[in-house]
Amino acid sequence: MSDTQKPLENGLTYADAGVDIDAGELLVEHIKPLAKSTARPGSEPSLGGFGALFDLKAAGFEDPLIVTTTDGVGTKLKIAIETGRHDGVGVDLVAMCVNDLLAQGAEPLLFLDYYATGRLEIDAARRVVAGIAEGCRQAGCALVGGETAEMPGMYTDGDYDLAGFSLGAVERGHALPYLDRQAAGDIIIGLASTGPHSNGYSLVRKVVEKSGLAWGDDAPFAKDRSLAQALMEPTRIYVKPVLPLMKAGLIKGAAHITGGGLIENPPRCIAEGLQASFDWNAWPMPAVFQWLAETGGISDHEMRRTFNCGVGFILIVAPENAEPVLAALLNAGEVAFVCGQLEAA
Repeated sequence: MSDTQKPLENGLTYADAGVDIDAGELLVEHIKPLAKSTARPGSEPSLGGFGALFDLKAAGFEDPLIVTTTDGVGTKLKIAIETGRHDGVGVDLVAMCVNDLLAQGAEPLLFLDYYATGRLEIDAARRVVAGIAEGCRQAGCALVGGETAEMPGMYTDGDYDLAGFSLGAVERGHALPYLDRQAAGDIIIGLASTGPHSNGYSLVRKVVEKSGLAWGDDAPFAKDRSLAQALMEPTRIYVKPVLPLMKAGLIKGAAHITGGGLIENPPRCIAEGLQASFDWNAWPMPAVFQWLAETGGISDHEMRRTFNCGVGFILIVAPENAEPVLAALLNAGEVAFVCGQLEAA
């Protein structure tokens, strides 16, 4: 439009097309204190710029390798949307990324989120981002930015999707796994999950449908909790109790037990010629998984390749280090246990 042209008196605005710029700006104001609460050495979160800076030297690194991850929450979001339980999915989003960084031996440093919706509902979005900030605090990383995309026509009102992006670092020569140090007889230590975490929820929702239960009904496997409350328990973040053990050189390999469960994830951190041999009786199957298996008629193999079955993270350690690693994890408040060992493939 030239300088001499004037907008039509009744011309269209972005709001007429379904995008509320004012709502987006108001959400940013809500997010700023949440981001500030995640400040850490190397980063002072300040929203509004075109990018975020991080000072690796100020964070204590000398010769670091950068490690990056990205993930989402999956169809667990459908339960959040249907029940209005938006508060924990932000923790899930962070956990799915930072636990992957941890499996490489990396310290999480930065986190960014992508929130896409058909129509921006400020309260729901604020609650989601508050969960993201809480996850960042648990992981010790800074929430330095993100993107809120209001896209009418792409999503129906009330629907939204999330993606997370995390950056970490590990000193050169210390990235996991240490494949050349692994041997048959090495011990596998499991860290307990808080439930299905953020995996297998398409099957979870199918089982719920088969059960005939509503989200507000009492959970058959959890006392004094609704089905929605029990199934929306956020993913556990393992960074703070596990990272010091990695930095001390006590861990030979680690795996985040996500999609693919205990069948497909452990091989990602195990040397060629070796395999994980789990003692499936070493830990009690949490009640939520027993209920899913029984109600859905799901086989043991299908459970183990879809869900974490109570083990959210595994560590591979030398036999002589198993006891001190277990003691450190228990002292840090984790539920940890020996759940198997490496054997020749």
